[in-house]
Amino acid sequence: MRPKSTARDLPPRMLRRTKRLVSGKVWESFYYNGRDGNGKRIEIPLGADLNEAKRKWAELECKPAPVETGILRVIFDRYERDTIPEKAPGTQIENRQCLGQLRKVFDTAPINAITPQHIAQYRDSRKSKAKGAEAGTPATSRANREIQLFSHIWNMAREWGYTEKENPCRGVRKNKETPRDFYADDAIWSAVYAEAAEELKDAMDIAYLTGQRPADVLKMMETDLRDGALEVKQNKTKKRLRIILDDENGVRSELGLVLDRIRARPRKIRSLYLVATPSGMPLNNHKLRRRFEAARSAAVNELMKESEKDSTKAELAARVRQFQFRDIRPKAASEIKDVLAASKLLGHTQQEITKKIYVRVGENVKPTR
Repeated sequence: MRPKSTARDLPPRMLRRTKRLVSGKVWESFYYNGRDGNGKRIEIPLGADLNEAKRKWAELECKPAPVETGILRVIFDRYERDTIPEKAPGTQIENRQCLGQLRKVFDTAPINAITPQHIAQYRDSRKSKAKGAEAGTPATSRANREIQLFSHIWNMAREWGYTEKENPCRGVRKNKETPRDFYADDAIWSAVYAEAAEELKDAMDIAYLTGQRPADVLKMMETDLRDGALEVKQNKTKKRLRIILDDENGVRSELGLVLDRIRARPRKIRSLYLVATPSGMPLNNHKLRRRFEAARSAAVNELMKESEKDSTKAELAARVRQFQFRDIRPKAASEIKDVLAASKLLGHTQQEITKKIYVRVGENVKPTR
C-alpha cells in the first residue's frame, strides 16, 4: 500500500489529521499510530504543535527526540508564546527586544550545542553594538540583560525537557555596569519645578515624597487613601506599602498636605487619579515624559539667558540637562538620613541596594580637627 502523502514529513507511526472548519480555517493535529495492551490499534493524541508532537512521539518510541525539536528557535517561540505574556507590560517589551537580538545569533542553533564559550563570545560581540533601552543606560548593560534572559529561557527549556545540560550562562562574567550617579540637588529641582505644569508639579512632589517609581506614581488613585495612609502596591516587585500621612501627634506630613492640595483642586471632570490634567485626564508615561522634557528645556533656556550676567548659570544649565524624572527616586533616598528608613520607603528588601544604587550623596563625616 502506498504511504499517505500527508505523512511524508513525519516519523514512522506518526499521523496527521486535518479538517476544514466552518470558518474556513484548517484544523490540524497529530497522533501516534499505536496499539493497546490487547493489540488493538489506537491513535494516541500528540497535540497540534508539530515540534511538541515529535517529542512525544520520541518518548513513545523510546528514541532520542529528533534534532530539529531542540533548535533554539522552537524554544524561543514557546517562551515568547507562553512565558513572556505572564510578565509585567514593561518587562514584556524589554524581553521581546532582548529576544530579537538573541534570535539573530542563536535561532538556528541546537540547544545542546551551546557552551559557556558561545555565551562569552556573544557578550563580547554585543559589547560594542548594544544600545541602552533609554538615555543614560550603559550600552554594555543591554548585553547583560540579553544574557540574563537567555539564562532564564535555558532554565525553562530544562523544565520543558528540551535539554539536560547545565545552564551555559552560569559562571560567565557579565559586562561591568556603572550605576547612574546623577544627583538632582535643590538648585536643579527648583529650576525645573518652576517651569513645570501643574500636573507635573503634582507628579514630582508625590514621586519625591513617596520615593516610588514613575509608573507607581501615575497609577495612584484617591481610593488608595485609606485609614490615614497612602497604600501602594509596586508594579515591579508587587510589594505593598502603607505610607503614613500624619505623625503620632496628628500633624500632617508634607505628603499629606500635597495630597490635600490635589484633592481640593477643582477639575472639569472629576478624576480618581491623583496625577491628572486640569481637565481630569490622567497622565501616562508618554505624557509625563513630554511635560517633564518641556519643563527641563524651558529651565535650561532661562538659565542660559541669565548666564550672560552670571557665568555659574551656564554650569547649572548643563546639570539641568542631565536631569531625568527617574532621578527623583534616588533624590528621595539620598535625602533621608536613615538608610533603613529610605530602604523601607523604596520597598527594598536589602539596604545594600539602597546604598549602592540610590543613595547618591556622600556620607556626612567630621574633619580631623
